[in-house]
Amino acid sequence: MTVVGPFGLSVRDQALEADVQAGLAAVEEGLLEATKSEVPFITEAAQHLVRAGGKRFRPLLVMLTARFGDPYAPGVVPSAVVVELTHLATLYHDDVMDEAAVRRGVPSANVRWGNSVAVLTGDFLFARASHILADLGPEAVRVQAEAFERLVTGQILETAGPSDGRDPVEHYLDVLAGKTGSLVAVSCRFGAMMSGADESVVDVLTQYGERLGVAFQLADDVLDIASDSHESGKTPGTDLREGIPTMPVLRLRERAARLGLAEDVALCELLASDLTDDARHAEALAALRVHPALEQARRDTVRFAEEARAALAPLPECDAKAALTELCDAVVHRAG
Repeated sequence: MTVVGPFGLSVRDQALEADVQAGLAAVEEGLLEATKSEVPFITEAAQHLVRAGGKRFRPLLVMLTARFGDPYAPGVVPSAVVVELTHLATLYHDDVMDEAAVRRGVPSANVRWGNSVAVLTGDFLFARASHILADLGPEAVRVQAEAFERLVTGQILETAGPSDGRDPVEHYLDVLAGKTGSLVAVSCRFGAMMSGADESVVDVLTQYGERLGVAFQLADDVLDIASDSHESGKTPGTDLREGIPTMPVLRLRERAARLGLAEDVALCELLASDLTDDARHAEALAALRVHPALEQARRDTVRFAEEARAALAPLPECDAKAALTELCDAVVHRAG
């Protein structure tokens, strides 16, 4: 058994492993090429997060889902570059919105060069992704545009918060489906689509990607509370400090409203206070790490990962399907 890709995903077939590794290497070259500019400063800023590394989760999904058609088709690697460029661009923008100081273990672009440069660099990456997309045909442009609309809508919904009477947990799951699920789904769709897989297979893999994307973000929510900065590559409790309620906080509030326990209510009040204070932030983080709400958020992660696994049922048994199934386990493992 060998290892490839993020999370130590194991692949039993040596030919599959070699092809996936070669594909990811080609994607890496494509990312560096796509982030070059005639202006050296733009190149430096645009390659800041590319060179910082990352899981390359979305390109890996493109490579694996392309195995259901012709994995060597000319559009496979460029489409993987497109989804990763789009993802990177959102990270630049997210760090500005969240006032994040660290990303992938390095200073965020907004800390290093300021918010304006970070936002414009994200825009530059979107432009380069669009340029590559134009060569992949109108259907690819349409798919990407629809996903990007969903991504932005999810971000806006998160900022606006749930409407009156809406269950905050259900609202948040809608946010995640847009913010994260949409682009992960497109990664799976592009891999299958560019490889020429049957439309029914494309649809199955798209549904898988949507659910896996939500599970992936829920695992990130748990990591943001449970891990240290070495594990996650960013400062723990960033969302807490910014007052952004992720799933562990929403499950805490739900429990407090249902049971009315004094300690839950007190923790909710602490989380609603000014967590820019380091001592208060540390207290809140420590309390959440041992609270049942964090375990409930882990169960939410497992539920969506299992839905992703179940979505694969119609596909024929093969090494690529086994690898996609194992990714469900790997995402759950990240959440502990």
